Amino acid sequence: MKKRQLLVSIIAGLLAAVMVFGLIAMAVPTADAAKTSAEIQQEIEALKKEHKKNKEKLNALKDQLAGNQTEINQLVAKKNAIDQEVFLLNQQVQNLSQQITAYNGLIADKQAELDTATARWDELSQQYKARVRAMEENGSVSYWSVLFQANSLSDLLDRLNMIEEIAAADQRRMKELNEAAKEVSEAKNGLESEKIALEASKKELEEASQQMEDSRLAAEELLQTLIAKGQAYQALIDEHEKIESESLRELSAAETAYDKAREKEYLEWLAAQKPPANTSGTTVDASGKVWLMPINYTHFSSPFGWRIHPIYGDTRFHAGVDLSAPTGTPIVATRAGVVTTTAYEAGGAGYFVNINHLDGFVTRYMHMTHFVVVEGQTVKAGQVIGYCGSTGASTGPHLHFGVYYNGSAVNPAQYINIR
Repeated sequence: MKKRQLLVSIIAGLLAAVMVFGLIAMAVPTADAAKTSAEIQQEIEALKKEHKKNKEKLNALKDQLAGNQTEINQLVAKKNAIDQEVFLLNQQVQNLSQQITAYNGLIADKQAELDTATARWDELSQQYKARVRAMEENGSVSYWSVLFQANSLSDLLDRLNMIEEIAAADQRRMKELNEAAKEVSEAKNGLESEKIALEASKKELEEASQQMEDSRLAAEELLQTLIAKGQAYQALIDEHEKIESESLRELSAAETAYDKAREKEYLEWLAAQKPPANTSGTTVDASGKVWLMPINYTHFSSPFGWRIHPIYGDTRFHAGVDLSAPTGTPIVATRAGVVTTTAYEAGGAGYFVNINHLDGFVTRYMHMTHFVVVEGQTVKAGQVIGYCGSTGASTGPHLHFGVYYNGSAVNPAQYINIR
């Protein structure tokens, strides 16, 4: 009984585990979960839209970064000009300072000269006054006293001449000193005026220099701001470039999945295709593939292989067979496939169509009057793709039918029943 209960418990546990794993498997999407090409195409379109948005944002950021760099370059040039102007202003201030120092020396020299002249003038003035006081009692010159003190007329004249000569000499020297002092004073005043003008110019230059220094500091602050902004732009660009790289990777993976899904769907579709009922000329090749006669022809006009070209007259390889038929005879796809080429070739194939059967085989239909399919179109076996004509290098209405396997031309007579 206990063994039976144990066995039941074990089985119940296993069943529970199976159910749990089943739920997990249902909840988690697997890599093998098949998606149709239409679903994948929708994902591709969504990825393309996101990629486009990111690309636009990335380009906008790059434009902003370029604009910011332009601002930086302009600001650096402006700052360099400010630096040079500040340097020149400082040089001018230094030159003016040196000139002011030199003027201070000149003014000091002129002051010394003026002081010397003034002192000499004072000395002579004192001497003159002393002599006059010696000759007068009341502080004013009395020619009568000189006259009364003279012993004779000759002595009087001598005394008068002496007094006049002394007075004249003193006055002359005092006048010369006064004029010299006046010149020195004027020179000093001129130097002081020039010094004041220099000091005013120096002050203006110092103020201008300070303004330029303020501008330089403002430029440096703005430069730091722009550099920080540029770094922020670059960080965003790096982020969006990573997003773009990941987007391209996802897009590439989705396109690969789309191609595989399309191939799978086509192969499934191809496997489900059956040739039209009661179709004459149907053949089955060695691998079991069914081939239809591409046209209801009247006669077989040229085989596969080397031949003399009916128009150009030289020996050429004929990579197909020619099946003659009246103009306008319908041409059908010999097997289901995808139309890869619809074109016109002057002097050669004329209007022609290529169909890829996605199993290594490609068939070609040449010299049509026109075709009624488009590139990328999926066609069924027996579906009309064009009409017989004589376009291109042709001597009459016929279908040139070619078969290629893995890129090499093979004899179509191996796959269609040519009578």
